[in-house]
Amino acid sequence: MRLYLAQHGEALPKEQDPERPLSGKGRAEVERMARFLGAAGVRAQRVIHSGKARAEQTAALLAQAIAPGVEAEVSGLINPDDPPEAFDWQSDAWDRDTLVVGHLPFMARLASHLLIQDEDRILTGFRPGTVLCLEKEEPGDWRIAWMVRPELLG
Repeated sequence: MRLYLAQHGEALPKEQDPERPLSGKGRAEVERMARFLGAAGVRAQRVIHSGKARAEQTAALLAQAIAPGVEAEVSGLINPDDPPEAFDWQSDAWDRDTLVVGHLPFMARLASHLLIQDEDRILTGFRPGTVLCLEKEEPGDWRIAWMVRPELLG
């Protein structure tokens, strides 16, 4: 099983738009990431996002390429300061490749929680629009398969 953890793309500042949707640059970077992942054969059967505009937009753009036809789910457990354990309690039931789109510091803390059971020891270098792929070998045994940041795609 694969878990794709994505940080939403660059958003507009709160002063410019309180809803903080994706900026033009953020949308372009996420679209480029979606094309790259789709061409690489990445597929997800489940899509989850936080419900915030920037995460919802990022999830929709990525899903067009890697999860066509999959209806996105909203989770109230993946907001920036939520504890990763609250979201992870569902992980034993994860049986499909899943894309989760959220925010920092949550996404980095979730990755650390899954990988080394220590959410305070950050192992990943997320930037807006980054996607991290974790693979689950056995229950509770996650490994990093790859990580792609937008700046690598040009």
